[in-house]
Amino acid sequence: MRIWVARPEPGAARTGARLAALGHRPLVAPVLAVEPTGIDLPAEAFAGLILTSANAASALAPEDRARLRTIPTFAVGARTAAVARALGFADVRAAEGDAHAVARLVRESLPEGAHLVHAAGAERKAEPAASLVAAGYRLTVRELYVAQVVARLPDAAADALAAGRLDGALHYSRRSAQAAHDLANAAGLGGAFGDLTHYCLSADVAVPLVTAGVAVHFVPDRPGEDALLAGLPAPGPTGFR
Repeated sequence: MRIWVARPEPGAARTGARLAALGHRPLVAPVLAVEPTGIDLPAEAFAGLILTSANAASALAPEDRARLRTIPTFAVGARTAAVARALGFADVRAAEGDAHAVARLVRESLPEGAHLVHAAGAERKAEPAASLVAAGYRLTVRELYVAQVVARLPDAAADALAAGRLDGALHYSRRSAQAAHDLANAAGLGGAFGDLTHYCLSADVAVPLVTAGVAVHFVPDRPGEDALLAGLPAPGPTGFR
């Protein structure tokens, strides 16, 4: 398949390489650009650190990494956990791929009333903060990065859509799915975008597409890149659909 990877870097290139290894033809053309906000974490003691994306882990200041490296670190999934370990965190616990799973993991690991810090992005959702605060935990949230929508549809994606050279698209976040849809429409290519076979990391990611009337072909039972890529068809006799 000829597949558009719209997620931001650094994840986009990694996903593209995985697609190529599976025999597909990736088009890596991000619609979001991740930038650090320059915000540091409070200089106080915490019982745990919450990371709901690999971008949040990477955006931590070196001094914050050093100071918090030995406390329990709750990562949203395996990829974020791997990044945290690579950055030197010693006690990393991976949830099953979404914010509700992070909240469950914290409740299973730390007593009620524990004070945690959540390293987040500017476009964060209500969870896991809402569930943890309701369960009696104290939570400090700091927005360490922001994902900006690019000014226009990347030329490579526009050209491929216009020429019918794409079969599908992978969507890793609600925001990138919304941005891909909106940018394609703004470029006059909404019809071509809607005709793609869309693969979404979770039901939450699929919401903007479903709301816009775009058919979503596949959502894995559990969020995770392995499960998402497992939903792709095997390359045919010619290697592509």
